[in-house]
Amino acid sequence: MAAVTQAMGVPAGEDQTRAHALTSGPAIVGALALAKLVLHMATAARYGFFIDELYFLACGEHLAWGYVDFPPLTPAQAWLTRALFGDSAYSIRLFPALAGAALVLLAGALTRRLGGGRLAQALAALAVLAAPIYLFFCTYLSMNSIEPLVWTGCALVLVRMIQTGDARGWLLFGLIAGVGLLNKHTMVVFALALVAGLLLTPQRRLMANRWFVLGGLVAALVFLPNFIWEVRHGFPHRELLANIRRDGRDLDVGFLQFWGLELYFLNPVAAPLWILGVAGLVRAAALRPHRALGYAFVLTIGLFLLTPGSHKTYYVASAYPMALAAGALVVERWAATPRRRRVSIAYAASIAVSGALMAPTAVPILEPTTYLRYVQALGLKQPKIENRATNAMPQFFADRFGWLEMVQTIAAVYHALPAGEREKTGIFANDYGQGGAIDFYGPRYGLPKAIGGHLSYWYWGPRGYTGESLIVLGDRRERLEELFEEVTPAATVGHPYAMQQEHFTVFVCRRPKGWTLASAWPRLKKWS
Repeated sequence: MAAVTQAMGVPAGEDQTRAHALTSGPAIVGALALAKLVLHMATAARYGFFIDELYFLACGEHLAWGYVDFPPLTPAQAWLTRALFGDSAYSIRLFPALAGAALVLLAGALTRRLGGGRLAQALAALAVLAAPIYLFFCTYLSMNSIEPLVWTGCALVLVRMIQTGDARGWLLFGLIAGVGLLNKHTMVVFALALVAGLLLTPQRRLMANRWFVLGGLVAALVFLPNFIWEVRHGFPHRELLANIRRDGRDLDVGFLQFWGLELYFLNPVAAPLWILGVAGLVRAAALRPHRALGYAFVLTIGLFLLTPGSHKTYYVASAYPMALAAGALVVERWAATPRRRRVSIAYAASIAVSGALMAPTAVPILEPTTYLRYVQALGLKQPKIENRATNAMPQFFADRFGWLEMVQTIAAVYHALPAGEREKTGIFANDYGQGGAIDFYGPRYGLPKAIGGHLSYWYWGPRGYTGESLIVLGDRRERLEELFEEVTPAATVGHPYAMQQEHFTVFVCRRPKGWTLASAWPRLKKWS
């Protein structure tokens, strides 16, 4: 073989080197990242836009440094992707798909930085790829696709600082943390948990320098515009969270149910991996310098468990990639003999198989009727995390159905009005999904932008409408008759797969009883 390669002008051993490069840890991780990207792009247009996604797109038309329920990064993504690539599902879901692929790459990089070889890198990347929660996060535009990327990036920077002693890494840490705060305020929980974990280890010396302070300043400066916005608007997010707790929207789960959901979200077969990872980070000699990561994981989980009203179990999902990375390293070091290595490879295969079986519950791979037969046959289903009524489809899928059909119905009602009345008729949406759908799909049907009091729509005001003529979505006739002289049912809306709250009668309301939208607007605020 050497003679053949030399005769071809290829140095002896170069073909083996190339073959090794294609099967190296980074190459396998890259292939898994590419697979995740292809999966999400291939299914991007399978179902419609998600309810939150429509709202983010509407917020992207009102760029600001803050919104009632989130910081500015996601609306900025919505604006940018539409400006660059247009309004297709492939365009709007490109950034989440890229974030998912990048998370797989970061998981492999973190494992490699911790000392993991090819097996460990591939196992960690595979576990991230096969986790239903990360699959779901990357199917639509939201904060959730970016958050695991930011948390894992901070963990990787901290590991590098621990290994090199170069405290200048705090500048990069601060930059990533600041961007994380512009994405989702829960970043502060993980950043503080990492710092607290560091304080509990001898590596606390990394904080005794100006770089730590400067890193904190970088994070604060990046976050400052959003913080100023929150102050100027009276911290609306805090008011929203209080209303959600009072209304009981979120499903309150107990300790055992919390961990049951975590097992599902991360793929039950992969549970030994992150459990070993946390235990290894806290106790294993080989990982002792990186105990701060293990402590940070425990502190993050504990804080969310103990804080009232923070029982959305997916809030802690972003902490798991570092645990999976450490667990993959533990497995690789255990697999020191050929027999154990075969066992570890079989375990990796079982993660891949279980992930493939669970993928249709997180990604819109199957058509609805096929999906329903599939989950019934396998006994799989999406877990419920909110107290909202569904129909045939589970919430995370149901919230993608019916929006276009709703807008088409509203358009028929709107264009049936006399021309003179149409010009002064506003479309009042009672939730941000309805408003977002009108704003996104409406222009192609000649509809004006929606108005409403739900969340940030309240800030955008009545857009010049007086209320003398309104098309009202998602409200009760009895309540409307108390407010208007004339209330006429005009149409009904309701897709068989949509959430129950999106089945309603469309009313045309005329002649308000002694009020205008401008005078009533302060009372129309609906932050829940």
